[in-house]
Amino acid sequence: MTALDWVRSRVDPSTATALFLLGDLLAIAVFIVMGEISHEYPLLSVRVLGTYAQFAVGWLVVAVPAGVYATDYRRNLTRSTALVLGAWLGADVVAQGLRSTSVFPGNAALTFAIVAFLVGGILLVAWRLTVALVTSRRQSTAPA
Repeated sequence: MTALDWVRSRVDPSTATALFLLGDLLAIAVFIVMGEISHEYPLLSVRVLGTYAQFAVGWLVVAVPAGVYATDYRRNLTRSTALVLGAWLGADVVAQGLRSTSVFPGNAALTFAIVAFLVGGILLVAWRLTVALVTSRRQSTAPA
């Protein structure tokens, strides 16, 4: 199997996949902005971008190999939810590792890792479940 074959087995090259990726990255951005606001950091700062970068990089590094964007990722809601949460846990670990370097703002902290997993996971799953619900309603009300 070539590297390209491997990527194709993990990423469905469709508009829907691109929209899921965009939605995931926006959910992560919402998580970061919520945290920055709660800690009263200015939103227009390099710190916010650095914090976002940690989690976005973590997400991409883990979600793609995990198959979150594979062809069958939307077929089974339970499996998809578990896959997203597992990938987010991995992304959180990567982000905490990046936070422990001098390159990124913040530091690795267990309490923040737990909060990040819970809040980020809820946002990612909630937006994906909303899409699944809207999509299933559209399909069930579409004329035959």
